[in-house]
Amino acid sequence: MTGFILILISAFFFPGVILRAKSIASGRKGPGIFQPVKEIGVLLRKGSVFSNATGVIFQIAPAISLASVICAMAVIPFANQNALISFEGDFVFFSYLLAFGKFFAIIAALDTGSSFEGMGANREAFFSMLVEPAFFILLATFAMFTGCTSFSDIFSHFFVTGNHYVLIYSIIGFYLFIQIAMIENSRLPVDDPKTHLELTMIHEVMILDNSGFDKALIHMGSYLKFSIYGALMYNVIVPAGWNVFLQVSLFMAVQIIFAMIIGLIESFRARNKMNLNPKFILTLSSIGLIAFLIILILTDKLI
Repeated sequence: MTGFILILISAFFFPGVILRAKSIASGRKGPGIFQPVKEIGVLLRKGSVFSNATGVIFQIAPAISLASVICAMAVIPFANQNALISFEGDFVFFSYLLAFGKFFAIIAALDTGSSFEGMGANREAFFSMLVEPAFFILLATFAMFTGCTSFSDIFSHFFVTGNHYVLIYSIIGFYLFIQIAMIENSRLPVDDPKTHLELTMIHEVMILDNSGFDKALIHMGSYLKFSIYGALMYNVIVPAGWNVFLQVSLFMAVQIIFAMIIGLIESFRARNKMNLNPKFILTLSSIGLIAFLIILILTDKLI
């Protein structure tokens, strides 16, 4: 339960830290840390407008997407405490909970009948399909490394295996989770949330028809997903057996560092050309596969 609450708390300041990092990097004063939260408050007080071309799918998709993210939060453990939902192979359940929410976001964009939103939905589905192997290869590597197949068991045994290569896998996991989070949330280098050119937009063009309360739900789901991946990064670099108060402090520190990394990436890195994005995403799977092969060699399971 502690991890669930910490993810909720960190999601409040996460987007604001990204904005502050981008503002400082560009030499601007910029908005306050809680400006995104204030904007969500404004949207929550507004009603939603629905096109005559849309159906019930478009109306329920934002709520389903947010609900799937909240359910996925319950699978993430904290320190040596088990997650609210924990069972063998729960990382597969976690992945497809997020995929379920994204599926409804995609078909909601298609439900509008807009060619631009259909184009964005197509790209979102394509990039999600390409990044999925990287996530599963990484988690299969951790499962092979620890001998466990649930998030709670994997992270509680991650640093007690006695393997001298644990630092290498922590660094690889931290890097891949950052890149996967950026792709899953349609940020640089695959997408730019600041762009307003429909031909190059991905996620933002999918939600052009959303407004008011529904748009607030979409943004809340995006912020929570960032915090979820930040929690996964925390689990792969901080041993589970440390003092709980130190763990809470380190959890928040990791979330802030993650947000700052995103802000700096979006300040100093240009977006990839659209035709280079598949190559970039498949590179992440290659990195995960190298780590997996190393595990097979070290455990004498490669014949």
